[in-house]
Amino acid sequence: MWEQIAANRRKSFLLVVGAALLLMALGWFLGEYFGGRGFGPFGLGIAAVVWFVMTLFAYYQGDQVMLSIAGAKKVDKADLPILFNVVEEMTLAAGLSRMPAVYVIDDPAPNAFAAGRRPENAAVAVTSGLLRQLNRDELQGVVAHEMAHIRNRDIQLMLFAGVLAGAIVILAEVGLRGMWFGGGRSRSRRSSGGQDGSAIVAILAIALMILAPILAQLIYFAVSRKREYLADASAATFTRYPEGLASALDKIARAPQQLGGVTQATAPMYIINPLKRAGKAAANATSTHPPIDERIRILRSMAGAGFAAYEESYRQATGKQGVLPGSALKEDEARAPRSGEPEARDASRRTIARQVDDFFYRQGGYRRIECACGTVLKIPPDFRAPRAGCPRCGAVHELG
Repeated sequence: MWEQIAANRRKSFLLVVGAALLLMALGWFLGEYFGGRGFGPFGLGIAAVVWFVMTLFAYYQGDQVMLSIAGAKKVDKADLPILFNVVEEMTLAAGLSRMPAVYVIDDPAPNAFAAGRRPENAAVAVTSGLLRQLNRDELQGVVAHEMAHIRNRDIQLMLFAGVLAGAIVILAEVGLRGMWFGGGRSRSRRSSGGQDGSAIVAILAIALMILAPILAQLIYFAVSRKREYLADASAATFTRYPEGLASALDKIARAPQQLGGVTQATAPMYIINPLKRAGKAAANATSTHPPIDERIRILRSMAGAGFAAYEESYRQATGKQGVLPGSALKEDEARAPRSGEPEARDASRRTIARQVDDFFYRQGGYRRIECACGTVLKIPPDFRAPRAGCPRCGAVHELG
């Protein structure tokens, strides 16, 4: 696996350098366009400051920003014990020295992502919709997939890509708005002589302002889709149950809900791109995720639960050469897939759903009253009546 980790470190470095060059070019042309001839170095200096600040920001605070944008709330083991147990199990299976922090996003759409600079300060975030719709085996597959991203340093790569691409888009947007509100015209009036050169600068500046958001997205496209295949393969080895992740991906892809709080910068971090709707999920040449149907087909065709089994299944499903790094195949051990118990899985899904409902009720300030008949009354914080009746047995409870 060292090959993938080393490759992601190289890509992180190249992303920072590539974003720097794009920001510098954009800053220089904006300086020339709005300030007049000779103001290019001034614009370049501003862009350099933006690049430096955003790079530091991405390294030290980027993960918290991603979690904040998603509306994620940190949970403890007492809040969601089954989720915590799954994360603990997959931490051990992945060989990580420290368990990631666990977050939950209150959103009915099922999805999940991992964030952080490195494994020691990583976090795993899942939506409430994921917890309500998946059983334990499926949840385990999703968490195992995110653990693989943590172990392979994919989270650092995507963190830099998201923050720096956002900086490029913002700078380009500022330039375009300034142009529409007359910044270019005032610059032209101040300029004297060399109008041919000024026209060329203006054309290049406008072109770069328009193309910069597209180039920023290409930063994401430079992130190889192999990381998703490798994370799927790793999840199968961690859980020894490829069907768990395959079933989870199928449910997430078919879910009708649209995930809220998602931007173009954060969408590629999720296990399935939430901006791709059902029926349009197949990846194209510029997608950061492979086609969902293809991922599911590979997992369900695996004869075993190891990297070699995934590699063979990938070749048969796609007709292409192998996708996994040589180090993963050398370290591979033959693993027989384990079998599941449908009844137990259905029971676990109901338990997980009840735990997540109780957690968000507590977050909303609801009071819990347990009736003798077994019913749990959830009293909203704005309920003003002195007593409440049980809808099941009719018993009256004093609220005090």
